[in-house]
Formats: sequence, structure tokens, C-alpha cells
Amino acid sequence: MSEPLTIALNRGRILEECLPMLAEAGIEPAESMAGSRKLIFDSACGRARLVVVRGSDVPVYVEYGAADLGITGKDTLLEYGDGDFYERLDLNIARCRIMTAVPVGRAAGAVPTQGTLRVATKYVNIAKAYFAEQGRQVEVIKLSGAMEIAPVMGLADLIVDVVDTGNTLKANGLQAAEQIADISSRVIVNRASQKMRFAEVEALLDRLRQVVAARRQPSAGRRSSA
Repeated sequence: MSEPLTIALNRGRILEECLPMLAEAGIEPAESMAGSRKLIFDSACGRARLVVVRGSDVPVYVEYGAADLGITGKDTLLEYGDGDFYERLDLNIARCRIMTAVPVGRAAGAVPTQGTLRVATKYVNIAKAYFAEQGRQVEVIKLSGAMEIAPVMGLADLIVDVVDTGNTLKANGLQAAEQIADISSRVIVNRASQKMRFAEVEALLDRLRQVVAARRQPSAGRRSSA
């Protein structure tokens, strides 16, 4: 039997939502991952090994061949830039948006038009690319968290962040403004693994595609019967 495929998984919400999909595709951890401090888990089938890492590290593990595949958010991939791996599949989970957000009461486009715009975000590369396309001069202030209070504290004119329900923005006196990108979880594959372990990689991707398609069918049925 060949070495198991190593799959790097984004911990947190993406991990919680992708584990059931992997299970449906025949990949389940050999032991419970709930509450465990372990970061590497064998699979019950023996065909895969699951490695739990920070989201921003998933593309690093895949690009450098420490993992054959990875599952992480599109926001992570956009921020990471052009990595030496393939983006193969949209799992259609952990959906959200990357948006600008401004203080409540300010019109969506009503940001200072003169001088340098101050933008607080952890998505430095995404923000720079977006405002460059808009032809705006910006100073991007990198924060690791609590972006929502940056405008209130006078640190920035607006923020760029992931928005799901918008409740956190609202609770901190902000409102979503311009959408930058739609986000969902993606499967990425190491280039060498795609070539050298083609059959195994494609078999897993095919099973995951079937899972994604099956999950879409019930909602499509409800829409057509409404």
C-alpha cells in the first residue's frame, strides 16, 4: 500500500464544515478530533493523513510538498498570491465575502477623496490590489484582529475584512460597503503530487465533487417546488 495522502486542513470553521464532507468521501479520522491537542491524525481507511494547521499555513504546506492537498478559504489563497500549487475544487462551504466597511451613516462610497486613505486589515495584499485597481492611494495598516474598532478609534478611515452575517460590524458601529470577493473553501493540490500521485488525487477529488453535487440537489429541489 502506498503512503497515505497528506491533507492540510484549516482549523476552525472550515475544519468543522469540511470534516463531514471528507467523511462522505470516505476519509474519516481514526480517532476523534474533538477537543484533541493533536495536530496529525491518521485516517480510518489508511488512505490519508489529516494535518490541522493555521489557515495561512495551508498553502505553505502544500506548495512546499509537506502536504499533498489542502483545504482553506479563498481569502487565504488571494492573500497568499500565486503559489506553486493547483486550485482544483470549490467545496462551497464556509461561504462569506471580503468587503470594505465604514462607520454607520456614511454612504458606501463616501470615503475621503483627497489624500491617502487609511485602511485597517489583516488582508494587506488583497487591500492593496483592490485599491490599486480603484486608482486610490492608500496606507494599509496591518492588524491581527479587532479590525472593527479601527475606524471608531481614529486609526483608519475604513476596514477590509471577511463579512458573514454583518452582526459584528453592526455591533461596532460599522456597515458593509463595497464587496471585493466572494469567499468559500477550496481544495488545493501540490504540483508534484498532482503528477506523481495522479490516480489517488483524482479519485479523492471525484468523490468530493460527488459530495458537493449531492449537497446542492436538496436545495435545488426546494427552489423548484416553491
